Amino acid sequence: MKIFAKIRGVYAAVVIIFFVTLNILAFMLFPKKHYKKLKLFFTRTILAFLGIKVVTEGEVDPEAKMIIMNHASFIDIPVIEATYPYDMVWIAKKELFDTPFFGLLLKLPENIRLDREDRKSLVHLLKESKEKSKHKTIAIFPEGTRARGDKLLPFKPGAKIIADKLHLKVQPVIIVCARDRFDSKKLELNPGIIKVKYLPSFYPDPKSDWLKDLRATMQKEIDKERATLCPQAQ
Repeated sequence: MKIFAKIRGVYAAVVIIFFVTLNILAFMLFPKKHYKKLKLFFTRTILAFLGIKVVTEGEVDPEAKMIIMNHASFIDIPVIEATYPYDMVWIAKKELFDTPFFGLLLKLPENIRLDREDRKSLVHLLKESKEKSKHKTIAIFPEGTRARGDKLLPFKPGAKIIADKLHLKVQPVIIVCARDRFDSKKLELNPGIIKVKYLPSFYPDPKSDWLKDLRATMQKEIDKERATLCPQAQ
């Protein structure tokens, strides 16, 4: 029933705020070399308290320097942080960095800020991405925001520009049924399984429209997985 999903959603919001706050304080207390372990601990704890189990499929490519994912729920980030074996940096819009206190969750691990209103932002984005990709994986949601339906939003060109200019190996990742488990806009929680599937990695051909083709491939995979994992939302 919707009323119970709403009650669980309020509970989820309290849990997330509490553990995110502890995570930020831990970032402030511990050296950066411990950040990956801290992120693993807090994200896995959040998922456990929410009753969400993450199953993975496919092989993670240790040589991939960019992972491209669909985005439907706030819980997508903890899901990836809790299961991806290598340290990563997220590309996120400037407004999130500027959020009082909680913006520290992005600033302290030195994620990459994207200012869409600054014409020089692209230069900064490429420079930071080049530096960070030497030691970490760049994580990006090419839709730019959370999708509301089951269909992917159009992919913004940022991922293609970065991968093409820096010659990065890309691995697509699909996150299945995240919004069905936790709808962060409606604030509804329905415990269950979320699937993370790693698709084959590749070196993009800058001359091709690979990002558009990738969107079609990811959509096909998402539709196939949803049909068995969360068909009630179809």
